[in-house]
Amino acid sequence: MLLLFVGIVVVTGLAAVLAEVLDAGPDSPDSEVFFKDPVADMAFQLVGIAIGIPVVLWGARYLGRRPAGTVSSVLGRLRWKWLGLCAAVAVPMIIVQFGIMIAWTWSEESAEPAGDGFPGWTAFLVSLAVLGALVPFQAAAEEYVFRGWLVQVIGRAVRSPWPAVVIASLLFALAHGFGELSGFILLFYSALWWGWLVIRTGGLEAVITMHAANNLLAFGLAAGFGELASTETAADAPWQAMAVEFVFAPLYCLVMARIADRRGVARVSPGAPAGPGTPEGLGAPGSVQGP
Repeated sequence: MLLLFVGIVVVTGLAAVLAEVLDAGPDSPDSEVFFKDPVADMAFQLVGIAIGIPVVLWGARYLGRRPAGTVSSVLGRLRWKWLGLCAAVAVPMIIVQFGIMIAWTWSEESAEPAGDGFPGWTAFLVSLAVLGALVPFQAAAEEYVFRGWLVQVIGRAVRSPWPAVVIASLLFALAHGFGELSGFILLFYSALWWGWLVIRTGGLEAVITMHAANNLLAFGLAAGFGELASTETAADAPWQAMAVEFVFAPLYCLVMARIADRRGVARVSPGAPAGPGTPEGLGAPGSVQGP
């Protein structure tokens, strides 16, 4: 975690220096952002989180003394074919979920738009290009930290993945800041299901795709409405979003677990026995023996 903190500090420092050198900082000295342009500021925020991937992989290899790929799955690597199948399920499901939530809250929204409105096609397409290039890495980094590395480290200490899933889920919710109680419950509840899914499918692929699909759609909508500069996070989610998540989080996880069973997706490393606290042979990423 110290290495991750150092990485974030380095990226933050670089953003501050560039904003000063390019005279691209905000007009107000009390602003919480580094760049006046919301796309540039968002890009640095995403990079600051995405740096978690190389930090976690380096830590697993040189501090954990094991192959870095064991953070990804029980096979010691990302299973790209399985990841693609997960994306084929996650993308339409998250679109339906957002559609229901928007339809539910539309009449309750203030008549005054929260953002600056549509920024124009050029700015919008540039925003989408930046988000499309960086958001998948940002989402994956959060999964590598909270559903991968933390669960593995804590799980080994207590010899069971389940307390580790609860602790990592709590830290995941807290990492998004303090907003509404509904937002905290949404994050914690989702994280618990995603932690279960990682153990159930033996890898991070299914949660990476859902997390990336969720964030891409959320940021894309924010870009379209001129709300990229907003400081709100999932921690500020309203109760309607929480209620919808109560249905869709288990729905996605149970569907992917069923598909994983039917396709024979590995849940434990080849030849590895079921570990303590992993009923019916369930294994968390990191149980791979050898390279």
